[in-house]
Amino acid sequence: MITAFQMANMIFTGVDALGKVPESIKMQGLKKPLIVTDKGVVKVGLVKKVTDVLESEGIAYAVYDETVPNPNEQNAEDSFKLYQKEGCDCLIGLGGGSSMDAAKACGILATSGAPIEDYRGMGLLKAPLPFYIAIPTTAGTGSESTCAAIITNTRGDHPWKMVILDGRLLPNLAIIDPMLMIGLPPAITASTGMDAMTHAIEAYLSIGSMEYSNALAIGAIELIFKYLARAVGNGSDLEAREKMAYAQTMAGIAFSNAGLGLVHSMAHPLSAFYHFAHGFANAVCLPTVLDYNKIVCRDKMAHIARLGGLTDLGNYPEDAGVEVIQRLNDQVGIPRTISDVAAMMGTTVDTKDIEPMSKDALNEVSTVTTPRVPNLNDVMGLYKKCW
Repeated sequence: MITAFQMANMIFTGVDALGKVPESIKMQGLKKPLIVTDKGVVKVGLVKKVTDVLESEGIAYAVYDETVPNPNEQNAEDSFKLYQKEGCDCLIGLGGGSSMDAAKACGILATSGAPIEDYRGMGLLKAPLPFYIAIPTTAGTGSESTCAAIITNTRGDHPWKMVILDGRLLPNLAIIDPMLMIGLPPAITASTGMDAMTHAIEAYLSIGSMEYSNALAIGAIELIFKYLARAVGNGSDLEAREKMAYAQTMAGIAFSNAGLGLVHSMAHPLSAFYHFAHGFANAVCLPTVLDYNKIVCRDKMAHIARLGGLTDLGNYPEDAGVEVIQRLNDQVGIPRTISDVAAMMGTTVDTKDIEPMSKDALNEVSTVTTPRVPNLNDVMGLYKKCW
């Protein structure tokens, strides 16, 4: 069987990697990036760190900071209008997955044209993005190393997530600087960290997994087990931040090549319907879906248990894999149920939404590579177990 493997053109990782941005722009003969970000990243001073680096080298820029969690088609359109108005010729996605995905969506409109809805699916872009630099400020989404963009469609009868997959969405340059993640609040650290864990585990269990992706997925799982709780407990632990930064990128490369699974398929409707942070949506579904999948991937589930430090796996080692993930969730403060996540966020959920969410989940591209093939009743049952 022939396999293909792809990743960003260049990845700089480490303290002060941010300093590589100006020279990379100049080497391409480019003049003015649009920085796509959100107001939270502006508020904590991270946009200023980037603009200071650009200004020190005489590079002009514009800033779009209206990205919302779970970015939508309006973010794509508004950022592209600013890109045109300001005469920009390249893009910087700065923030979590929302900002980096919004930057990708802006780039799609810049080179492939509107509407963004036309590109839902695989390999539908008409041209490469403008030169695109991805700079994550959290260690979780892996968007800086993936060929995916997730955009919420708000114009139908209910919100739903459009998954856009195309090799041309891979950044030209990814900057992984752990100094941009120092001091990230514990809840965000936990949520994004478990997002990375979900990426790694689903890539490992995916029917599209291969030796290249497995090596990266297993390495990411091991790093997250070792360093996520430390990063949650001490936001200034530079070693933990750096290791988690490596882990998220490794997991992102793994799933970008191997595919994901039913956890993501179920998490996307939760975010679309209730605006759940993607990491919490993944984390709250992960143990239940692993319990569902375990009968078709016993050996891999046992290996996950060993990576998490369990040695006595008993007669049912696949159960130990579920147990070790639930233990990590509990350790870093992830709520156990969908209702608990909603209460934490101050929102409400309604079981009448389970059926439409389940139908959306079945239609997700990630369901194609999940290891155990579900039907509608299976997915509805899994939502109910998570509720």
